[in-house]
Amino acid sequence: MENSETTPRPDWLIYGANGYTGTLIAEEAVRRGHRPRLAGRDSAAIQAMASRLGTTPSPCALNDAAALGAALAGCRLVLHCAGPFSETSPSMLEACLAHGVHYLDITGEIDVFAACHARSEEARRRGILVVPGVGFDVVPTDSVAALLKEARPEAVSLILAFEAGGGLSVGTAKTSVAGLGKGGRVRKAGALVEVPAAFKSRTFVREGKARTAMTIPWGDVFTAFITTGIPDIEVYLAASPRTIASARRLNWIGPLLRFGPVTRFMQRRVAATLKPPSAETRARTNCYVWGEAAAVDGRIARIEIETPNGYDLTVTAALGVGERLLGAPEGRSGYLTPSQLMGARYVLGLPGVVVKAGL
Repeated sequence: MENSETTPRPDWLIYGANGYTGTLIAEEAVRRGHRPRLAGRDSAAIQAMASRLGTTPSPCALNDAAALGAALAGCRLVLHCAGPFSETSPSMLEACLAHGVHYLDITGEIDVFAACHARSEEARRRGILVVPGVGFDVVPTDSVAALLKEARPEAVSLILAFEAGGGLSVGTAKTSVAGLGKGGRVRKAGALVEVPAAFKSRTFVREGKARTAMTIPWGDVFTAFITTGIPDIEVYLAASPRTIASARRLNWIGPLLRFGPVTRFMQRRVAATLKPPSAETRARTNCYVWGEAAAVDGRIARIEIETPNGYDLTVTAALGVGERLLGAPEGRSGYLTPSQLMGARYVLGLPGVVVKAGL
């Protein structure tokens, strides 16, 4: 959607705009005719990017409440792209609540979803929306969950799984490192339950070929329950048997991985060694999502979709949500999942998304 104003206004902000995903989003936003404010703690990088894209720089650190408030002045929404979100989201969400600004982010972290959901009533009082997870985490899987709920309203269990290609950005990898010591989580009878890492494995079929997969603590363990009310939820990641075995070995050293200095050391190693996916890699890789919803009587609804590379999907998904909120007044407030805001079929309208089975 193009910005319909003759002179686009800098009335929304991308925080973490100089990060890998933030840069992709900022560049596409400008290509579409938007002129968002660009923010982050690296003043030189933000200034340079804003100059290159012809938009407004608003460098600020999240622990500087005055500077952050000044950056948000006059903004209608924030698209927060700076991870790890468990560390960065609280300050930004607090600022959005204080200044009456819609909050969006691209997290996939269960604890961040839970923390945002806990502020829903405050957001309603402030008349703003809090919609975390508007990227690949968790738009495709959340849409699949909502579609399965429509197809099988009486479902009592939900299985989601995905296969992602193209590699990780530094920010995503650092977020993953931070969660290594927490093991896994699932929904059981509506409650979040801690389980060992990769405590279950199973096989999914993609275009006639088997894919092994393991349970992971993906954001949908929280969000899919909010979206559907289905009480039992598991999320799987396609992985090789060797990777699954390695993940299970982490259960033996889990307490060590929760030790702050160890986590920070591993994150520094990641930042020093990881090379984010190139445009060429993104163009030749894609993602696949499976979904199954089962009723008590054993009847199962299934859906499978294929999407572009996760980073490219994050760009189009996040901007689509942002453009929705920059348009006509929404009329709703509080915490919503992406499919609650945009509709169950939202992901199916994004570029490059193809239904492979079940619809």
